[in-house]
Amino acid sequence: MLKHIYDRMIQLAAGPNAMAALIAISFAESSFFPIPGDILLIPMILARPRDAWRLAAICTLSSVAGGMVGYAIGYWGFDLVGRPILEFYGAMHRYDALKAGFDEWGVWIIILKGITPIPYKLVTIASGVAHFDIWAFIGASIVSRSIRFFLVAALLWWFGPAVRDFIEKRLMLVTGAFAVCLVGGFLVIRYL
Repeated sequence: MLKHIYDRMIQLAAGPNAMAALIAISFAESSFFPIPGDILLIPMILARPRDAWRLAAICTLSSVAGGMVGYAIGYWGFDLVGRPILEFYGAMHRYDALKAGFDEWGVWIIILKGITPIPYKLVTIASGVAHFDIWAFIGASIVSRSIRFFLVAALLWWFGPAVRDFIEKRLMLVTGAFAVCLVGGFLVIRYL
């Protein structure tokens, strides 16, 4: 079954709707959607390695634009929208600590958390609630999301065929590791 899903993602990544899906997922992930843009970015780069840098740039810009929606949710609609999203992810206690740290370490929080598997929506919403400087938020978001997506692109571009062979031979291991990272990010938020 995983092999079929993997093959389908590779086909979608090479298809005519791949770019729209990448933009939509990257945008939504930064404010409310639980699935990261990497889920489509990786097979798209594997399907079109010559487009790796362009795809990373599009993923970055879409993610930053979505992050601005997350910021707006926190800034204007925290009680109505932001709080329920953070409560859904069990992240209110982490949010309180994050908000307190913004005064001193805001830019570094955004950069470091934007690179990790910790859901970026937590950072975007908290930035808005803290009324963090919007221009500093945008700059830090560009830096963090660029590092994340361009690092993925660089690794896949550099090791493309080897990575593809590794994924295809060890599909269960790769999907298991991805799931552990994704779930781990949510658990880190909930319990730390």
